[in-house]
Amino acid sequence: MAVRHIAASVLALTLAGGIFYSFGVPTKVAALQNPKPTVGRELEAAGELDGGIAWLNTAGPISMADLKGKVVLLDFWTLCCINCIHIMPDLAKLEKKYPNELVVIGVHSAKFENEKDTRSIRQAILRYEIAHPVVNDANHKIWDRYGVQSWPTMAVIDPDGKFVRTLSGEGNYDTLDNIVGNLIAEHKKKGTLNEKPVRFDLIRYRETADTPLFFPGKVLADGPGDRLFIADSTHHRIVVTNLNGEKKSIIGSGSPGFRDGPAAAAQFDDPQGMALDGTTLYIADRKNHAIRAVDLTTNIVSTIAGTGKQDGDFENRRLQNMVPARGIGLNSPWDLLLHGRQLFIAMAGHHQIWVMDLDAKTLRPFAGTGRENIKDGPHYAANFAQPSGLASDGKYLYVADSEVSAIRKVPLDGEGRVTTLVGEGLFEFGDIDGVGTKARLQHALGVILHDGRLIVADTYNNKIKTLDPATREVKTWLGGDAKGWFGGPLFNEPAGLSAANGKLYVADTNASRIRVVDLKTNAVTTLSLKGVDPPPPQKEWLPPLAK
Repeated sequence: MAVRHIAASVLALTLAGGIFYSFGVPTKVAALQNPKPTVGRELEAAGELDGGIAWLNTAGPISMADLKGKVVLLDFWTLCCINCIHIMPDLAKLEKKYPNELVVIGVHSAKFENEKDTRSIRQAILRYEIAHPVVNDANHKIWDRYGVQSWPTMAVIDPDGKFVRTLSGEGNYDTLDNIVGNLIAEHKKKGTLNEKPVRFDLIRYRETADTPLFFPGKVLADGPGDRLFIADSTHHRIVVTNLNGEKKSIIGSGSPGFRDGPAAAAQFDDPQGMALDGTTLYIADRKNHAIRAVDLTTNIVSTIAGTGKQDGDFENRRLQNMVPARGIGLNSPWDLLLHGRQLFIAMAGHHQIWVMDLDAKTLRPFAGTGRENIKDGPHYAANFAQPSGLASDGKYLYVADSEVSAIRKVPLDGEGRVTTLVGEGLFEFGDIDGVGTKARLQHALGVILHDGRLIVADTYNNKIKTLDPATREVKTWLGGDAKGWFGGPLFNEPAGLSAANGKLYVADTNASRIRVVDLKTNAVTTLSLKGVDPPPPQKEWLPPLAK
């Protein structure tokens, strides 16, 4: 049985089978074993799928009997986990390769309290563009039944309903492809394979992306230029308006891909944080694992860092010297901060902060070992856990370190020590105002500095909080539960912050909107977008008959 106590030691392991969370003491992992054919092996019946509190992306609950004749892949995941996010393209690739033989079932076994909420999972399914059923295993009943100990874990079940094996972590596509292919061949020969197409009632067939914004992840306000840059993340584009919401331009076609060139035809994939340098806009192109640059005078998009492929080589996290920025893969860059001619990168997938010399076109790790945890110390020895937001006062870098629900402080000159202002560990989170070790956040994704105080997007608490970097005091400022019978919450998983001209702009991600806070009166309004239309729908978002 998996150990899930908060007091358990949680290790981020790097093994041949990938990178993942593991609870307690690691034992021999199935991902290290070679895939074997099932012929001649005695297999046990797979565990049932009951015990969840809700089913999503399907018309109703699914049992193992419903899946008889199909190869089944159970994906144990939690929506915050970068490793879980990284394997989603692999799952989609397998689903496309074996459309009539393979059924993927997502088993969402939450880490954070907020992730137990079916509404949060529903939004994540849309945001991550998941096209298979998902069960909300809020109480970890299915997790325990299958003896899972880490995110992500995949369990393979054969067409006879027999459990075959599990694999944990990233980087297992080839192994999974081999296992699934062998099972299909074996059961086709036996006559026990059901190749009848199966269609599920996906959420996206009813809740379309035809809103001006769709899960915006970050926002950047330019006061002097009267511009607001919005990372319209699940529309895969950048929306540019003035500070009142009137459209100026759109950067990106709105279709996911990796293409440089004129802004209207260029392609991004889940763009996130941005930085502005005169007439150049830098963009963290998260799923393309790249840094893109937009010349705002010519409207030409180019790639300045990354290859377009995720870097899976752990040795690159130990680089000490600068390397050519276009010659190395990146790993889910989530936010950017410009300091002089240095571009700092929150490299969420590597659990590090990287730095790029824009003139030399080189980069390297700046802080963090690449091990996912919380640990203070010199830059080279400190640990981070999925850093997702950056701010600076010119002397220090402030980091929203999301998986440890922390705000970290990093000297920009590379000397001294990385320290923690708030946050205690991978499983120490909550919603508590206080000082230092007494305070708690829950998966904070954004941070900015304004008038000497840090403003924090406490994402999973649906709040905006303030943090005094000198006293380490955390206070709730705005947000929380809905007020009254008809009032909605002020924020719904806010993730990006930017301030200009007396206003705070909030990327209110799960509400697909930008909120505006008057910094003098604290009044909160929704930015009214004018002239911003959604992109044409992707064919995958259309129901089968509409296609």
